[in-house]
Amino acid sequence: MILVWLMVILFAGGVGAWLAESSGSEHPRAVALAALLLDLFLVVLMLVAPDSMGLGAVDTVAQLGQRGDWLVLFQSDWIPRFGVSFIFGVDGLGLMLVALTVFLGLMALGAAWGEIHERSGFFYFNLLWTLAGVIGVFTALDLFLFFFFWEIMLIPMYFIIAIWGHENKEYAAMKFFIFTQVSGLLMLLSILLLVYFHYTSTNVLTFSYFQLLGTQLPASLGYWVMLGFFIAFATKLPAVPVHNWLPDAHSQAPTAGSVILAGVLLKTGAYGLIRFTIPLFPEASAQFAPIAMTLGAISILYTAKVAFGQSDLKRLIAYTSVSHMGFVLLGVYAWNAQALQGAVMTMLAHGFSAAALFMLAGGLQHRIHTRDMDQMGGFWGVAPQMAFMAMFFTVAAVGMPGLGNFVGEFLVLLGSFQVSHTITAFAALGLVVAAVYSLIVIQKVFFGKNQHNHRMADLSGMEFLCFSLMMIGLIWMGMYPQTMLDMAQPTLESLNVAFNP
Repeated sequence: MILVWLMVILFAGGVGAWLAESSGSEHPRAVALAALLLDLFLVVLMLVAPDSMGLGAVDTVAQLGQRGDWLVLFQSDWIPRFGVSFIFGVDGLGLMLVALTVFLGLMALGAAWGEIHERSGFFYFNLLWTLAGVIGVFTALDLFLFFFFWEIMLIPMYFIIAIWGHENKEYAAMKFFIFTQVSGLLMLLSILLLVYFHYTSTNVLTFSYFQLLGTQLPASLGYWVMLGFFIAFATKLPAVPVHNWLPDAHSQAPTAGSVILAGVLLKTGAYGLIRFTIPLFPEASAQFAPIAMTLGAISILYTAKVAFGQSDLKRLIAYTSVSHMGFVLLGVYAWNAQALQGAVMTMLAHGFSAAALFMLAGGLQHRIHTRDMDQMGGFWGVAPQMAFMAMFFTVAAVGMPGLGNFVGEFLVLLGSFQVSHTITAFAALGLVVAAVYSLIVIQKVFFGKNQHNHRMADLSGMEFLCFSLMMIGLIWMGMYPQTMLDMAQPTLESLNVAFNP
């Protein structure tokens, strides 16, 4: 039941923030902060005392046929006539992603604290409902319920971009919606086909993830049903060639929207591949694995190359996000212990580093009213704290040893090398390219001369606190990665399906 409360608190907090707008512009953010802190308390409780959460009634667990490594498991009927139930569960992987969602929700709130003043109640309503939808995606174990939350998290993000975005916000919001909605409808069609074939073979109508595992599909059709899931998740990841929506969405979104997009929403695509696509379609996924790994390598190299040609700081960071998430796609479809652990670590570390970089870019834009790097320069002497944070998170994103990103990408390359030497060699070139364009960014923005005589405030206390917390997280992941690896290992072992790419 605690998983339901995580979402109920955010849904209720969003409504409360919207209603509080009439009583003052500061009240909505206070309501949003209270809701996120309450959720953080529940997440910490699950992290430090998972055994106290319980798995629900014994008959429910028996009915699901699963106890295994689930820390929390809850089921209740929803639409029994169509085999749809409320099934929520969280294991080590899911719990880390839920914790990441709540933590970065607080970081997004910190980014919006001094930036969002117009219709702030409705903004925090959309922010909290997006986070609630993401938590639903990470915990739903009924495929109809999963699709329901998949849609819930998209609509409020559309409003965040369309209302509080920048100069081309309507175009970017519509592009984001079309890409994600069309790919989501493909996934819905695949879900319905999977349920139909399960029903024809067992005479049981169900959307339960546990019961749909192992469903036999006609060989010629199974590959196409799997592709419906893959396209939806690869679009959200995103991977080349369905990545085109992301640079526009990031460059036009407000800072808080970029934090949630990069830090959380992209991870739902990776999670979907790990939790649903490969376990539900192991044979079709094994057949498709060489293509997926190739797409991962192309994503790493192509978007890194495109990043070189960007003068818009947020677009450049957006392309680097696609490049780094290419490592996740590569690791998932290598599907061995090292590669999967690396994919999980990359997801978590990228959540911190990308969120921080977008906060820095958004903070610069808010101060000097431009994202054009050609209009910047010499900011090290103007805002030394901001420059230090930019340097730290840039080298973290590049893969500096001792920080979380390095652990993730190293494990991905180690695991994928066991599957394909050639693809891994090309993917490794992305690390070299990333180092070059990252140094160029630091040189253009923070060194050289301040030719345009920009004067701006350094980090506020709120910003410094947010960056410090994310810095501590990346250092912890780099120095003590076993904390996260141990949490993810039981989940990844339980997903050990017959898959041989």
